[in-house]
Amino acid sequence: MFTFSVPCLFGLEGLVGDELKRIQMQNVQVENGRVLFEGSEADIARANLRLRMGERVLLRLGKFRAVSFEELFQGVRALPLEDFIPKNGEFPVKGHSLNSALHSVPDCQAIIKKAAADRLGKAYGLTWLPENGEKYQIQFSIMKDEVEIYLDTSGAGLHKRGYRAVGNDAPLRETLAAGMVTLSRYRGRETFLDPFCGSGTIAIEAALIAMNRAPGLNRTFSAKKWGFVPQKAWTDAVEEARDREYHGSYRIFASDNDPKSLSIAISNARKAGLSGMIHFADADALTRALPDKGGIIVCNPPYGERMMEQRSAQRLYQAFGRRMAPEKDWKQFIITSEPEFERYYGRRADKKRKLYNGMIQCSLYMYD
Repeated sequence: MFTFSVPCLFGLEGLVGDELKRIQMQNVQVENGRVLFEGSEADIARANLRLRMGERVLLRLGKFRAVSFEELFQGVRALPLEDFIPKNGEFPVKGHSLNSALHSVPDCQAIIKKAAADRLGKAYGLTWLPENGEKYQIQFSIMKDEVEIYLDTSGAGLHKRGYRAVGNDAPLRETLAAGMVTLSRYRGRETFLDPFCGSGTIAIEAALIAMNRAPGLNRTFSAKKWGFVPQKAWTDAVEEARDREYHGSYRIFASDNDPKSLSIAISNARKAGLSGMIHFADADALTRALPDKGGIIVCNPPYGERMMEQRSAQRLYQAFGRRMAPEKDWKQFIITSEPEFERYYGRRADKKRKLYNGMIQCSLYMYD
């Protein structure tokens, strides 16, 4: 059994922990900014394919304490790297250090690289490692002098599903969109609407959730090319994921008053294999007729830090609040960085949840 770490956006840790439990991972532990679990080589494939809200899947090679470069070197050199990295494997190093004696990241990178090369060179009887094979990205984390060394099994971050080649001016990360939809408790039964759809991310994630479609089916992962992960693990994980899909009829609507953004959203939905599942419309959120008598709205209206002047964004919130005030049968989940959103919207939220859109601190305002 291996220990894995799944980094995630702040505010989504509990949801990622629930995801891992649903796909039957062992010893799930939720921490700030990450979730740990235990699993086998086969679980590398299952976690990468099926996680909606985690950012990547890291395989922990070792954990030790180091307050000097010598301790760091010896700690890395003691790890059984040859069990994972072949003699021609490329093994670049990256990571971070916080509140530790070893605070220089470039120096730590160099020491870890040197120790890994020394270990692998002796294991394979080589004085020079070609590094012309597959990539085995080494990641390190040093927190309060505790060092953790990982292999990144994902490659590109898990938010890169493969459907969004281009975005509009202010894209919402796919993992955050999936988290917002999950918090809305949408499962495909109600009518779903995003009236500020932009590049379509929220509606696309809602459709994937409604279908229970694994978000990683249309992309590849670094560990798929690694020798110690059997190819059967990947074929089995894909088959298992497809067997769990639902095939129903869903009422998912998305609109925007920017034709360019709408065109991108339609293209992204097509790349995600969702053509015809999402009903897109060129419409203004302040004037469009709602598609049903009730349902769920999940949206990311423009906010001043990114796309509009702050006052203009505040006026939009006021107008949208007036538009939605009579619509008592619509649950609303609205993310914004505006700290006075409730005042402008004209209603206090039933619940609020702090989330991060990249480096921007936001709140998800939930109206049940």
